[in-house]
Amino acid sequence: MKHLRLSLALAFSVAAVFAADAPKKAKSDGKSTYEKGLPPDVKKLALGDAAPDFDLLGIDGKRYTLADFPAAKSPVLMVVFLSNHCPYSHAAETRLLPFVREYAAKGLAVVAINPNSPDGIRIDELGYSKYNDSYEEMKLYARDQGFPFPYLYDGDTQAVAKAYGCLATPHVFLFDRERKLRYAGRVDDSRFEDVSTVKSHETRNAVIELLAGKPVSVPQTPVMGCSTKWNSKRDDVAKADEKWKAEPVELERIDAAGVAALAKNTSNRLRLVNVWATWCAPCVAEFPELVSFSRRFSTRDFELVTISMDDPKQEAQAKRFLEKQHAVPSARLKGLLKAEGRTATNFIYTEASADALIAALDPAWPGPLPHTVLIAPGGKILWRHNGAFDPEALRHTLVEALGAYYKP
Repeated sequence: MKHLRLSLALAFSVAAVFAADAPKKAKSDGKSTYEKGLPPDVKKLALGDAAPDFDLLGIDGKRYTLADFPAAKSPVLMVVFLSNHCPYSHAAETRLLPFVREYAAKGLAVVAINPNSPDGIRIDELGYSKYNDSYEEMKLYARDQGFPFPYLYDGDTQAVAKAYGCLATPHVFLFDRERKLRYAGRVDDSRFEDVSTVKSHETRNAVIELLAGKPVSVPQTPVMGCSTKWNSKRDDVAKADEKWKAEPVELERIDAAGVAALAKNTSNRLRLVNVWATWCAPCVAEFPELVSFSRRFSTRDFELVTISMDDPKQEAQAKRFLEKQHAVPSARLKGLLKAEGRTATNFIYTEASADALIAALDPAWPGPLPHTVLIAPGGKILWRHNGAFDPEALRHTLVEALGAYYKP
């Protein structure tokens, strides 16, 4: 399981790991390692380069430039690229924020910039976050995290990210009193939340050295994080959407005994079970959100199970609805299901009485549709809701249950 999580983490993040001071190696297309996969107008800052200026909107409604961080007040400036969705950023911030608060009075100024275009992010890249990378949701994320510094949005033009050569989030750039680049790279060497997993604190050490008037002993490091979501990737996002929509929908029949087996949840995944029907207006209205959760958390230990209460004679009608909603498991989940001897995540209930279904799934269910339960491995119900759910509240519940960080 540990190795599976690691491979998924790497696949999800496409971690941008480049040695900033590595010599450029010729590629078959003539591009350097640094340039590979980046928009053509992305630049690379070298040590000693001046900090590129910017004019960006902060989450407080104010616009910020370099002049708002004068060297007379703060001899060291950190420009750090962060994002709402990235588990690397989430983990690094658990160390970065306390450090920033500690050193703000010692001469460190910090400005955080979100480089990501929401149009360049696939929905399955949001599985570790309550939020996307839009400007409005930056406000919510910064509020939750308690950001002690300005948080600026660059997602529309991404001009600042290109001027700095932002490879990923997080990506740190430290400038001295003359606002010359003295350090570029990662926050530290761990992608996990637990501080005990950190073996080298490059950003912390570089700040301390700069404030002491010393040269930075390790001026450049590889960048570890979630690759910058360039708006030029919107076509890739569209292709991923089309691929999902092209997948065939499966609908199988199930009785109370089958539901009871699902409710025991012998898998290692969280199982969200929704009971619905095509004749139930609230069920139909909320169903697209369920499919969105299925896609969003498709790289996590999560699965969506739907149980239709339509008359089994109307099975074709129920399947047409599921096809219209593109209610399919991910390719990864299909592989896991196959290994477990299952094929479907969508079912239609076959027994005449709902009593046995209620007893099998959730005895606290009062009976009306829709009804939704979140079941942990081992069968414990973590969350239940009768009637239409609040999508935002359920999304937050799922992130809390799954966790916002990579796990060792």
